[in-house]
Amino acid sequence: MQFKHPELLWALFLLLIPLFIHLFQLRRFKKTPFTNVKLLQKIVVESRKSNTLKKWLLLITRLLLVAALVLAFAQPFFAEETALAKKDTVIYLDDSFSMQAKNNSVSLLEDAVQDLIKSIPKENTFSLFTNEKTFKNVELKDIQNDLLSLNFSNKQLKLKEVELKASTLFPQNKESIKNLIMVSDFQQHIFSGSIDSTQTGIQKHLVQLLPEKKENVVIDSAYVSTTLPNTIELTTELSSTSPIENIPVSLYNGENLIAKTSANFGGTKKASMVFTLPKNEVIHGKIEVSDAGLAYDNTLLFTINEKEKIKVLSITQGDSGFLNRIFWDDEFLYASYSLQNLDYSLLESQNLIVLNELNSIPNSLQNALKSFKNNGGYLVVVPSQTTDLTSYNQFLSSINSTTFSELMEGTFNMTQISFSHPLYTNVFEKKVTNFQYPTVSKYYRSQSTMPNILSFENGNPFLIGENGFYVFTSSLSKDNTNFKASPLIVPTFYSMGDNSLKSPELYTILGNFFSTDVAVSLGKDNILKLVQDTYEFIPQQQSFDNKVTLTFDNNFERNGIYTIKNGNENLKNISFNHPRNESDLSYLDINTLHATSKQSSIISLFSELENDNRVTDLWKWFVILALLFILVEILIQKVFK
Repeated sequence: MQFKHPELLWALFLLLIPLFIHLFQLRRFKKTPFTNVKLLQKIVVESRKSNTLKKWLLLITRLLLVAALVLAFAQPFFAEETALAKKDTVIYLDDSFSMQAKNNSVSLLEDAVQDLIKSIPKENTFSLFTNEKTFKNVELKDIQNDLLSLNFSNKQLKLKEVELKASTLFPQNKESIKNLIMVSDFQQHIFSGSIDSTQTGIQKHLVQLLPEKKENVVIDSAYVSTTLPNTIELTTELSSTSPIENIPVSLYNGENLIAKTSANFGGTKKASMVFTLPKNEVIHGKIEVSDAGLAYDNTLLFTINEKEKIKVLSITQGDSGFLNRIFWDDEFLYASYSLQNLDYSLLESQNLIVLNELNSIPNSLQNALKSFKNNGGYLVVVPSQTTDLTSYNQFLSSINSTTFSELMEGTFNMTQISFSHPLYTNVFEKKVTNFQYPTVSKYYRSQSTMPNILSFENGNPFLIGENGFYVFTSSLSKDNTNFKASPLIVPTFYSMGDNSLKSPELYTILGNFFSTDVAVSLGKDNILKLVQDTYEFIPQQQSFDNKVTLTFDNNFERNGIYTIKNGNENLKNISFNHPRNESDLSYLDINTLHATSKQSSIISLFSELENDNRVTDLWKWFVILALLFILVEILIQKVFK
């Protein structure tokens, strides 16, 4: 038993007062003789015995009465050892997309919010954080409306990140008990190793909320699989967490339904379907499925813009017919000029310039090409067999520390392809081993800091390059190499041209780093912005003479179809979708995690914590006991007269 006011126990010395009164009475008995002595003697004896008993009973009763009153004012109670310790509470509430899963027709997040509002004591101060929001040192009434209006987040903290963030919210009080309450469905992908809570002094309490049914259908991806003269075929991939037969799928252009079909899973977990769309038509696409699982992955947004033609210029002293066949009119604006007929004013408006087998590079052209490259242009250098190494090395070294040295002669086979190089991204489905590689009779040995793209069997490069600057070490003339007849030539030069003006993909996944080019020339103080209804966003951008490069990273988090605008002018559209990390409804077994307690209900956890903190007050019982002693004293006075 413990006391709230133990200093009042000194009042127990008051018990001496009734003790002194009863033991040291000053009253004396006076003897009076009577004639009938025998009868009176008996009465006196009986009276003295009764009076003595009454005195002792009154003494005990009054002592107990005073003791009960003193103990009542000292307020005794029973409690656990930890009940009186100071406690700091931090709550992590998982608001990621996976919490959209339902339990009794209510999402896990909504259910968790309601239970927290019911369970958190109204007068308690605590801290609460979600994957994006933080509320520090608040009471329930301060954040109740925020909790009720909480939206789902595309972010998901790892377990280690949760514990690290929680540790910053606890006050620096070593004597307090620190309770970290983690409310989540605990999907498997959030596990990345956890902190040893015993070292940090944090007691972890895990509450795992799970849906009734672990069933979910997700639209994984969409891509253009076939391009025909008048149409394109859009393939859509779907997956399910459990085998199903089929599910309806709708395709919208804006708000207009343009196709509806059924995805046939055939009792498996995978399905694909093909939509046929008109070519060269702007489409604000939305693919949608009807699924009772998670809602965020039931829609995939995509955009098909009007194809911008890429400007390619060839400055040539050799055969450039192969370039004309690669850069066809549907996608490129190709022009070829000899060095003598070149109009330098055309250079700054190009996206890709090819120096095709020039014998030398004049200083005036070098300066113009340097300016073109610095303004974001792409440049390809193909030497001739009679190259003036002095002018070439002067030019190449000024752009990327590349130089040519001696001319190597013989028969050299190209056997190495850098499949991971950005130039060949999405070109090869797999690494080719039985490829018919081209051969070269003469090439220049080179020194460069740029990576090899195509290499000979001796390891020397045939093609090097990065960041829009590519250099061949050999002439491409037919009498020197059969590269022009090789299957490699088309994807190599096509990728160079296509990358020089990066058009948006069908869609982009939020959180991934990517960039896109917009063929527009901006004024000095103008900027491009993304607009969706009333929402505007200014991305990171770099302006060049003939284009603007927009860069996106993990700071952009809002999905949707956006219009890229220059002032009031609409330039093109771009789509963003949430990543599908949350769609796999596979969960951790929290029994394998180190924690103080593990529950499946918020209410049961707070009930357990309340039991640990419960204090049983006893002062009321001592007051009642004092009243009983008063009644006992009255009865004694009545009985013993």
